[in-house]
Amino acid sequence: MAKNKFHDGPGPSQRQLRVGELIRRTLSEVLARGDVHDPDLNRMSITVGEVRTSPDLKIATAFVLPLGGKGQEDVLKLLARNKGELRRVIGKKVGLKFAPDLRFRLDETFDQMDESRRLFNQDEVRRDLDE
Repeated sequence: MAKNKFHDGPGPSQRQLRVGELIRRTLSEVLARGDVHDPDLNRMSITVGEVRTSPDLKIATAFVLPLGGKGQEDVLKLLARNKGELRRVIGKKVGLKFAPDLRFRLDETFDQMDESRRLFNQDEVRRDLDE
């Protein structure tokens, strides 16, 4: 297989980022409008923080979090249960040659931001930043 001459770094390619963002927007829209035929899933408000795709675009990992952070395990189970329908809807709306296999993980970036704020508010850190 030929090496991609435009991308040789360890991070995602421009194409992966573009397709991931397109899937994220579409998935957010589908979940917000309640286009899935599952009343349990439609009752929940879910934030899709990021979607990362594999280099061949066959796998898309969506990082999700329910509004308020409550019921995280329930959200993952509901999304996994409706994975086929979500994949079909996304495949139709995005227009890729192959609809990627969807995987769902909890988005922990909000927890990391809270921890960062806590660290920056410590007296020792503030003293070091002021000097």
